[in-house]
Amino acid sequence: MAHDAPQATGPSKLVIRNIGLILSGALEKPILDGDTIVAENGKIIAIGRSRDLDIEGATTIVDANGTTVTPGLIDSHVHPVAGDWTPRQNQIGWIDSNLHGGVTTMISAGEVHMPGRPRDVVGLKAMAIFAQRAFWNLRPGGVKVHAGAPVIECEMVEEDFKELAAAGVKLLGEVGLGGVKDGPTARKMVGWARKYGIQSTIHTGGPSIPGSGLIDKDVVLEADTDVVGHINGGHTALPDDQIRCICEGCKRGLELVHNGNERSALFTLRIAREMGDLHRVILGTDAPAGSGVQPLGILRMVSMLSALGDLPAELAFCLATGNTARMRELDCGLIEVGRSADFVIMDKAQHSAGKNILESVQLGDLPGIGMTIIDGIVRTQRSRNTPPAGRVPEVVAK
Repeated sequence: MAHDAPQATGPSKLVIRNIGLILSGALEKPILDGDTIVAENGKIIAIGRSRDLDIEGATTIVDANGTTVTPGLIDSHVHPVAGDWTPRQNQIGWIDSNLHGGVTTMISAGEVHMPGRPRDVVGLKAMAIFAQRAFWNLRPGGVKVHAGAPVIECEMVEEDFKELAAAGVKLLGEVGLGGVKDGPTARKMVGWARKYGIQSTIHTGGPSIPGSGLIDKDVVLEADTDVVGHINGGHTALPDDQIRCICEGCKRGLELVHNGNERSALFTLRIAREMGDLHRVILGTDAPAGSGVQPLGILRMVSMLSALGDLPAELAFCLATGNTARMRELDCGLIEVGRSADFVIMDKAQHSAGKNILESVQLGDLPGIGMTIIDGIVRTQRSRNTPPAGRVPEVVAK
């Protein structure tokens, strides 16, 4: 099991050549023209045709063998606890397993499954600061886990949020999983969080764990969090009219999760497209949870939304990459110069009915992952979790 994954120790130059298709992660231009990507010291420096780029002096060369390169996938909604172990399912290695599903970045929606999780203000602040530090130091398999997301309680005051921000905390856990379940209190505390640069998410729908409760449209709209967490329920979704009201009543992020109501996810997607607000839709798994750990959860969401939501596959991938990166203010998730060199190299699965990877995904199949790269470092090669790909990349020089 990979824990503290190796980082680059000196100058590095990565060249990915012979790429068949580059998916940018950006809705405005989801497919890029090029067959080569160059990165130095973990950052993208060039994208284009190999004949036009400086590919000399590479410390690592990857031959993509005509496969597809996408940004590393981002899971916008996870519940980490301690390293690569989850007490929710008593499972070790769940983050590394998600890496084999193409996820290179995770966003905590609260470390709510911590045994004996403290509810007092001093304790919850201490736990958030600890989680933020621990997961940034650990990097299981190289995965970037943005953790340290306190679940707010009614006794908190503005100074608590200022103190958390000063300590490096940048996220709130799902509003509604703690004592704060009413709109006015939530809005006040979300305002304090926003004042100090802390991003917020709210639980949406019926209760999911002991201590949570129903959070309906009125609370969601009044709280005005940055992200409407699992708008398709985690697990139980709100009625359609309430989902529509939330979509139309705010301009915040609309998060669709694997561990939610699939019909409600498709309904939300349809509304967002009708409104011209596809950029608001982001994807998560809401795992680990009662339904387990889903290493291929983000890929399954991409495929499901494309196949059943009639969304072109190249746009569906944007929901799991660039949309989330922009909403969460991350430096990954897009293949563009200056961004982190986080990539997934994939191809259509063997024997898929689709003629290419995009058609395959839109038919509902999962792609086969041949390699993941984080910060310009090859982290995994052929995935142990996805179906085998038709073609696979290879490291040809290092």
